[in-house]
Amino acid sequence: MNSVAPYDFAPLLRLALFGMVLASAPLAWVWLRHRGANAARRQRALTLLVLFLSFDLVLFGAFTRLTDSGLGCPDWPGCYGSASPVGAQSQIAAAQSAMPTGPVTHGKAWIEMIHRYLATGVGVLILVLAASSWAAARRKDPVVSPWWPALTLVWVCVQGAFGALTVTMKLYPAIVTLHLLGGMILLALLAAQAQAYAPAPLRLAPRIMAATWGVALLSTVQIALGGWVSTNYAVLACSDFPQCHGTWWPEMDFAQGFSVIRELGMAADASYLPFAALTAIHYAHRLMAYALLLALAALAWALHAQASPALRRWAVGLGAVALWQLGSGLSNVLLRWPLPGAVAHTAGSAALVILLTLLILRARQAEAGPNRPGTPALRPNS
Repeated sequence: MNSVAPYDFAPLLRLALFGMVLASAPLAWVWLRHRGANAARRQRALTLLVLFLSFDLVLFGAFTRLTDSGLGCPDWPGCYGSASPVGAQSQIAAAQSAMPTGPVTHGKAWIEMIHRYLATGVGVLILVLAASSWAAARRKDPVVSPWWPALTLVWVCVQGAFGALTVTMKLYPAIVTLHLLGGMILLALLAAQAQAYAPAPLRLAPRIMAATWGVALLSTVQIALGGWVSTNYAVLACSDFPQCHGTWWPEMDFAQGFSVIRELGMAADASYLPFAALTAIHYAHRLMAYALLLALAALAWALHAQASPALRRWAVGLGAVALWQLGSGLSNVLLRWPLPGAVAHTAGSAALVILLTLLILRARQAEAGPNRPGTPALRPNS
């Protein structure tokens, strides 16, 4: 009778060990720098640090995708069953010899595994953040409800699952796009918690608040479209600007382009994805970019028209991000998708998510009133 071999947990345990080692340095920095501070200040410092490192992780994830390193190690969580490419040199060398420009090379394997190490380190830090939040709750002095760091921990585990599926499902476009959106949601969760530790109420007129929510919704759609462009390699489907293929409305196949259940480069019927589908993906993102830039400009103008210097600073910040995204987006088309420009475009999207989250949270803090300085949704027993 044949027996089923047990699952080998060794690569997963080694990856977790790498994550704990990486997390120890930032944890030690927070402890040494704030050892005389109260628990709330240490918690806020740790939240801000995790937010910063998560922002970097999102950018390194973009770098991994843009250098075609997502399958640098074609298994998960290790690399050919090893904890690092060092233990898989012979397998990587064989794959690289068979396909010198293929998905598996020594350089790509290291990029992919470094991304996994960094992601695991961030996961460990979020675990510590959740544990310390529950410890504060047991002491009856929480500033932020411990359920929010717990939700963040659950979400980063979901992100890890998407990362695993990205590899095992061979860069399935829907999974890769969800992985990008998950990273943005993680940034929003951490930004909201960081804001709750240091309330800074900012009163917005109802129409401006509604406009801010509208811009946030448009930004979410646009980031999803941008992820779909990148994961389908449709950036250069239109290589001219402002027209596409010399016309304002090129030949496009939206049905094939936005068919979600399909493999990379393939249509839903398992045939090769037509170029008109790639054009549709690219042009939809470009059209939504026009709408988002106009909405951002209108919101920045409305904020700048207010008497408050703080609101004017927010107007400048949002305007700067809009210009950054316009410049980096144009560079991707006109300079034929340079790596720095593509990573910068992802950075602008992440910065916009954080800015809009903070602006909405500060407005909610103002609505909560002076007796409840924290954001109601983030405070315990609210």
